[in-house]
Amino acid sequence: MSELIDNQRQRRETLKQIILDIHQNKNPQELKERFRELLSDVGATEIAALEQELIQEGLPAEEIKSLCDIHVSVFQDSLDKQPKSQELGGHPVHTFRKENQAITQVVQGIRPILEEILQNNTDLNLAAKLKDWQSLHNQLLEIEKHFSRKENILFAYLEKHGVSGPPKVMWAIQDDIRAQLKQISPGLSNPQVDINSLTKLIQATALPVLQAIEDLIYKEENIMFPMSMDTLTEGEWAAVAEQSSEIGYTLVEPDHAWIPSAPPEPPVDPGAFSTNQHAGKNGFQALLPFETGALTLEQISLIFNHLPVDITFVDDRDLVRYFSYGRERIFQRSKAIIGRNVKDCHPPDSVHIVTKIVGDFKSGKRDSAEFWIHMNEQYVYIQYFALRDADGTYRGTIEVTQDVQKIQALQGEKRIYSEG
Repeated sequence: MSELIDNQRQRRETLKQIILDIHQNKNPQELKERFRELLSDVGATEIAALEQELIQEGLPAEEIKSLCDIHVSVFQDSLDKQPKSQELGGHPVHTFRKENQAITQVVQGIRPILEEILQNNTDLNLAAKLKDWQSLHNQLLEIEKHFSRKENILFAYLEKHGVSGPPKVMWAIQDDIRAQLKQISPGLSNPQVDINSLTKLIQATALPVLQAIEDLIYKEENIMFPMSMDTLTEGEWAAVAEQSSEIGYTLVEPDHAWIPSAPPEPPVDPGAFSTNQHAGKNGFQALLPFETGALTLEQISLIFNHLPVDITFVDDRDLVRYFSYGRERIFQRSKAIIGRNVKDCHPPDSVHIVTKIVGDFKSGKRDSAEFWIHMNEQYVYIQYFALRDADGTYRGTIEVTQDVQKIQALQGEKRIYSEG
């Protein structure tokens, strides 16, 4: 056993040195020759583990991202010879790969359109080509669901096993692709766009992002997915599949042949919530379990009281049961209203509106209502929502109120965090 561990450690050190030599711009062909000596023993999981170790040792994830293509080119011979696992339809990896096939078809459909535009022949029907490109581009934007399922579900389970470096690198690559796709959209929707602008857009953004998508698919198929298959348990894959439908799928729907042999497992170590108590400033408090987490009463109160909205809850008997207690209130509430009928909490000239809203909610005629008014120096937006349980039974009404004057004044974008 010790000899096996030593061999693995030696391979890791050799592989790590190859990656470090890549960063030193050494001859890729020479690196490939060195790598072939380890060809039969190195798989995707070890390559991903190397990235993890390098990040832990201080190499920035951004630097690994920028050199990721070089890594793959050096390792490609080995990766291409890896046997591909054959997951049943419906397994998350099978669905990811099915999406990749559909995405690849869209990319292959866009490329000849771009080539024709770049050739700029006199008989080119530019408007028709732009229409075709825009249709395919809109399909390509569906890749967001593919990305989101990886980032919000798959990566969470990999991190549970201590695999955080490779997901961070891939997430950064996906953000680059998002930004490039976003840059393309305005050019396709501009009816006045000229051939020179299109040529610049194609050369600077469109062709590079198509290549980036194809490269990413290669990394998924040959590194990320094999490494994930080696890492996640059957129960964790069951949880990935269960949660995926909430985000949706890219251009395809999953098959249904795969039936997991274990129940879904949470991404967080069960030991983190093994107790039903949590230490707070007032001693240990009971954790209240929710479908998406567990909180103490103190935490729930803090959350509601720090939201930038006022919340009031009226139960199915029309009794006021709760209101949030934030720092800047829009409508004054006092604790004396708790337990009062909601009709008794409004002036006579507006009580008929409240009665109508609650009546429509109870009958199922409506599920929401909204109003907006100028009040003092505020522009107040008031929303009412019917609360229904899983069976559709009416359980009460929630009123959400906020001052939207500042929101209305927002322009452009703010992406940088600034002090003060």
